[in-house]
Amino acid sequence: MKSRQLGGCGPVVSALGLGCMGMSQGYGEVDEQEAIATIDAALDAGVTLLDTAMSYGAGANERLLAHVLKRRREDVVLATKFGIVRDVAGTHLDARPDRVRGFLEASLARLGVEHVDLYYLHRVDPKVPIADTVGAMAELVAEGKVAHLGVSETTATELEQAVAVHPIAALQLEWSLTWRECEDETVSAARRLGVGIVPYSPLGRGLLTGTLTASSAGQAPMRAQDPRFAGEALDQNLRLAKVVAEIAAEHEATSAQLALAWLLAQGPDVVPIPGTRHRARLVDNLAAVDLTLSADDLARLEQAVPRQAWAGDRFSFAAPVTERNAP
Repeated sequence: MKSRQLGGCGPVVSALGLGCMGMSQGYGEVDEQEAIATIDAALDAGVTLLDTAMSYGAGANERLLAHVLKRRREDVVLATKFGIVRDVAGTHLDARPDRVRGFLEASLARLGVEHVDLYYLHRVDPKVPIADTVGAMAELVAEGKVAHLGVSETTATELEQAVAVHPIAALQLEWSLTWRECEDETVSAARRLGVGIVPYSPLGRGLLTGTLTASSAGQAPMRAQDPRFAGEALDQNLRLAKVVAEIAAEHEATSAQLALAWLLAQGPDVVPIPGTRHRARLVDNLAAVDLTLSADDLARLEQAVPRQAWAGDRFSFAAPVTERNAP
């Protein structure tokens, strides 16, 4: 497994991480033993970055990872997140500075560890200046409970405000061949500020796996209410996914491998975190690190499946948080 550094101040991690959300929510029932075996297989293959959050499965995902961490903590660069709260009141944002310490301590207890390597603000709380939240996070770094800080789905301005308070190792955002909005401002801001980039949903919520059909696309809760997976938008996106599969076949690769190789080719500061619950899919994904795309290959993809061709908008992060828009 190849490695990359997250930003100018962050940890060195595997070029591909493992997103663990789907092991606890969003994509239907899970075989937890297979999920644990998948995490172990990822670590055996040299993956070091494991990504979870306090909101995933309302804490269940952190407890799942604890089964592996108690045996293999030294093998893991552990990332978790706070700020999206799932409780009896529903799903809502809370990044008040006086709540940050409690959120971390609860995560540490669920994970069964004494510190986390990367602690993200999962979403900016519109009621709280990001500088105030990051200030509270910085206190946890000073105490040794957190090694590095990250933020997720910020604007370029919010990222600047965060960096002004404390070094930020990573910015997590949705980025794939199917969703490239972050290229307008946020990616360039991260690079200017020395912040690593961690794309989630790098396979377009499954669209770039080459396995979805018109009938199966909406079966998973995470896709069921996503405008990109309904009606004419889905038809268009499935046509484009077929083009990706055809180009991948020319490289003797799968759609997923081509899509991940495309992201890896965007720069050495990019560390995608594809999620999977199955060892077979994991093996397929990890092979992407050995697929090198030339400038001609990248130009061909740009022409064959241009950004503007993908149909449907995603949910708005400015909208009230719901189960649908709080991954």
